[in-house]
Amino acid sequence: MSTNNDPDFAPIATRIRDNVGRQGFMTHIGAELSELTRGTCTLEVDRRPELLQQNGLFHGGVTAFLVDNATTIAAAASRGQSALTAEYKLNLLSPATGERLICRARVIKPGRQVAVVAADVFCVTDGIEKHTATALASIAMLDEKAAARIPSPA
Repeated sequence: MSTNNDPDFAPIATRIRDNVGRQGFMTHIGAELSELTRGTCTLEVDRRPELLQQNGLFHGGVTAFLVDNATTIAAAASRGQSALTAEYKLNLLSPATGERLICRARVIKPGRQVAVVAADVFCVTDGIEKHTATALASIAMLDEKAAARIPSPA
């Protein structure tokens, strides 16, 4: 875990990693948070039959999930506050084949209320990355009051 040479980021990174660890869908998909720095996030998932569509490609929903989660995590990491996806535009560039998907998200504009975040998804085949999707997201940044209104998991 990189703290981006920013000692103030260490507690933010710990809180984000703890929160991500409580996401049931991350566990269900089998995704992992492989890199986290201020304003960036990388999520990865290995190929499994349950994640494929009828032609043996990664399902577009897996790509969409990675974009949704990585952009929100990157936004939260930029300012150290809770965040929720407001919207995103996803372009699927080529079929997602290979052994692994990697989604790298980075904050473009860390706004007080809305952050703009870009993400790129790559499939890995024999160690070679192929760009399979790109996205741009608007992430709602939550103040402490708004974050407190979100129900805790049961």
